[in-house]
Amino acid sequence: MGSTDFGNFKAFCKDSTLPVCNLFSGPKHDQNGPWGGCRLTGIPLGNNRHLANLGSIILCGVAISISILLLLRSERKRAAVGRREMQIFLAGYILISICEIFSVGGFPLNPTARVVFSAVHIGMIIANTWILMLNAVIGYQLIDDGTPLSVGLLIASAGALFIGTGYIALDTGLKWTGFWNSSYVSPNRNIALYVLYQLIPLIFLVAFFVLEAILVLRVLGEIRPMIYLAAAALLFAIGQVFNYAVSKYICNGTSGAIDGALFQTLFTLLSVVAVWIFWSSITEDDWPMQPGASYD
Repeated sequence: MGSTDFGNFKAFCKDSTLPVCNLFSGPKHDQNGPWGGCRLTGIPLGNNRHLANLGSIILCGVAISISILLLLRSERKRAAVGRREMQIFLAGYILISICEIFSVGGFPLNPTARVVFSAVHIGMIIANTWILMLNAVIGYQLIDDGTPLSVGLLIASAGALFIGTGYIALDTGLKWTGFWNSSYVSPNRNIALYVLYQLIPLIFLVAFFVLEAILVLRVLGEIRPMIYLAAAALLFAIGQVFNYAVSKYICNGTSGAIDGALFQTLFTLLSVVAVWIFWSSITEDDWPMQPGASYD
């Protein structure tokens, strides 16, 4: 598993396939940086080019299709709390999946284009986990869901996170100011991206699961939706284990044909589906309310 040295990416990039690693590898800006490790070769295309992770690319296409289907099904739940906000989350996940094709999927690209896709990918991960957390907050009806105020605050705050993170990622990969050039030197230290990419999304996800658990158990007084919520958390965790802990063994065992990123993509997709099923289950019209509950 990656090193626990705060701010360092070398061990993470050696053992895992992460979009952030494209920023540090120069000049090709792919996953094959100076950190070594198993090289993901995938399918040879000639001229020393490879389609590194065809499985991830295919699964990203499946994720995009399923997310569009869920987004359309959400439109039919017109009385559901947080319908627009859930649709925004699904749209964000679609954008992440598109970027993943060109960053983690190893699709042959111009190095500058790969940096841009990687930066958008990283920025959207932070923005979309924030959107997911706000979906849990909106469930408490502190402000009316689906209103211009609710949607506007959600998009504006997520946009600020996306722009700030995306700029740091682009500056790192394209060396606009040279401020982050030390990231190219072992142990590939970048405190800002470490906090924004590795830590903050985890905080947002934990907050989402805690807030939703309280909502279901204390406000709705139900148990069944917790099955879907727990499944979403477990599936996401399994995906991270594959990418961070098991990936190098899969890569070595298949001589670079695939690695843990494929399974991370699969289990993240299943987790998103489980989140949607959970949201759908708690927005039914026939939930019994606990006495004294303030939920509208």
